[in-house]
Amino acid sequence: MILALGCIADDYTGASDLANTLTRAGLRTVQTIGVPANDLALPEVDAVVVSLKSRSIDASLAVSRSRAAETWLRGRGAGHVLFKICSTFDSTDAGNIGPVMDALRADCGESAVLVTPAFPETGRTVYQGNLFVGAVPLNESPLKDHPLNPMHDSNLVRVLARQSKTQIGLVDLATVSRGTDAVRARLAELAGKGIGAAIIDAVFDRDLETIGLVAAEHRLSVGASGIGLGLARALVSTGKVNSTAAGGTGAAVGGPAACLAGSCSQATLQQIANAERVMPVLHLDPEQIVAGAGEAQRALAWARPRLADGPVLIASSATPEAVAAVQAHHGRDAAGHAIEQAMANIAEGLMQAGVRRLIVAGGETSGAVVDRLRIPGFLVGVEIAAGVPVLRAVGAETGEMLLALKSGNFGGPEFFTDALRLMR
Repeated sequence: MILALGCIADDYTGASDLANTLTRAGLRTVQTIGVPANDLALPEVDAVVVSLKSRSIDASLAVSRSRAAETWLRGRGAGHVLFKICSTFDSTDAGNIGPVMDALRADCGESAVLVTPAFPETGRTVYQGNLFVGAVPLNESPLKDHPLNPMHDSNLVRVLARQSKTQIGLVDLATVSRGTDAVRARLAELAGKGIGAAIIDAVFDRDLETIGLVAAEHRLSVGASGIGLGLARALVSTGKVNSTAAGGTGAAVGGPAACLAGSCSQATLQQIANAERVMPVLHLDPEQIVAGAGEAQRALAWARPRLADGPVLIASSATPEAVAAVQAHHGRDAAGHAIEQAMANIAEGLMQAGVRRLIVAGGETSGAVVDRLRIPGFLVGVEIAAGVPVLRAVGAETGEMLLALKSGNFGGPEFFTDALRLMR
């Protein structure tokens, strides 16, 4: 298998978003969970997205795991590797975006790397190096209250400079609007000054295409699914990949279905509220979860007798204020870990109860669930919402299974019912 594109994603839902984007753009794509074992049977594909749960772990671990993923991808012929990050640049001032970028850049010998989290289709744009979420700068958006990585600075040149050992430059929108030659010249100018990475503006879809054509000429890029879209279109337009129509996920699975929600984003909270009109919903108490008071067992006892009648939803999601109170009492890391593991326990129990269609909202929750279920990879199917495809498990111990892994802010108001309608 010779890959046209290799990707390393720093969380599982972001990996699904990217894999979905590449599939829609015509690339045959598989998402793996972790660096694949050598004996994992994969179909013939154009791109592999290696999913890591490395966004919020110690930077040294994130670096070592990302390097292992890059080694695997380069060994399968990937000339270009995309380090896929969140479209809201989820990261503390210590990393992990900068340290991983620095390590991958050193490993592949790239002089200057293009970096952008822009994805206009999902409302993420970058102008003069500043990240906007919809119409507002990042630091004025709900992401300023993110429970793990609150984002208080919208200027990505400054943000990345605080994390990286290299100097950070800017390729502004005026340069991007003049086309690929102008971007190439600006990147070469920055590299000549010893600047190792550049935030590049993107406000429109066409900007991503310009960025993708230039990035594809290099060994490494960093960004969200928008730059993945630009790379995929570049590979197709230059004839390096023969575009294929996005396929389905195979035969129907059927059986009981369930939804788990661990995200505290405003979008997910609204989606949960809407789901309560059409399915049973159980709200867990985050304080009781962290205190170890048997909330996972209570959830499974509640869900089992209801599964035969239709899908159920179990939510640990809470308002930012409630989450902050739990974190203040127990510590941020301890609270987050306890809630993730409780949701993983619930997912495992649901699988044992026969659930083979599972929807998970929240990046950290999705990572904990997939790890617990020991699913090595997915074939990417039809799109439920922008950035969220139906996934068919590959090599899973549970056998045939469909999943949807959703970042907290993704999906429309009726996301859970939309997903269930497509996951048959």
